[in-house]
Amino acid sequence: MSTSTLSVQLYTVRELLSEDVAGTLRRIADIGFTQVEPFAFLSFGDALRDGLREAGLTAPTTHQGFIGGDVDEVFEAAKALGIETVIDPHVPAERWQSADDVAAIADQLNAAAEVAAKHGVRVGYHNHAHELESTIEGTTALEFFASKLAPEVVLEVDTYWVAVGGHDPVELLPRLGDRVVALHVKDGPATTETKDQVAVGQGSLPIERIIAAAPNALRVIELDDSRGDRFQAVADSYAFLTSKGLA
Repeated sequence: MSTSTLSVQLYTVRELLSEDVAGTLRRIADIGFTQVEPFAFLSFGDALRDGLREAGLTAPTTHQGFIGGDVDEVFEAAKALGIETVIDPHVPAERWQSADDVAAIADQLNAAAEVAAKHGVRVGYHNHAHELESTIEGTTALEFFASKLAPEVVLEVDTYWVAVGGHDPVELLPRLGDRVVALHVKDGPATTETKDQVAVGQGSLPIERIIAAAPNALRVIELDDSRGDRFQAVADSYAFLTSKGLA
């Protein structure tokens, strides 16, 4: 098992991946990565499995929508790929506006976690900005949600979207505690325009302080979009984090 604390969300290089799964994964491995985070992994079939093996990469986490779907299929496939944590990446903003609705999302995650455990995997949730923009009973909807989760359900905190949502990830992460097992580490001016995102270390977010606020979490590099070459941004992000001793 890799001892690296770095990974990369493959959505960052989605166009390259759609053209050549194996070649793109080899290029990622050549940068120095030993781990990746797939997205919608069921859609890639055997190409992802074979590409990971050929490149010598593992996928400890993945993004895959499962709430309301065939969870047995998802978790069985995840286990076969060696994935440890299946993260649902998005629940629409309208479901984060009331205590009852947020509690219902938590109930769905808790139920899914019971099924996942039978397959030897666990489940998590990844935020965007709207879970931080909504306030439930005096706290952010994300924190209210976390308070309703079973102990085995984890969080992957997208630190950039926390900032977009008007909150300081350095302050939020300790409040969420050990439930945070992974971070999306990205940089830029924290605007809703995804093309404003840049390589980690080239923007204005306090990357080192963010990572220090959840020091045991997997650090997953991601750009939703960018005005520059996203693959180069991945390489530059890796170089920055390793140069700071954060890999």
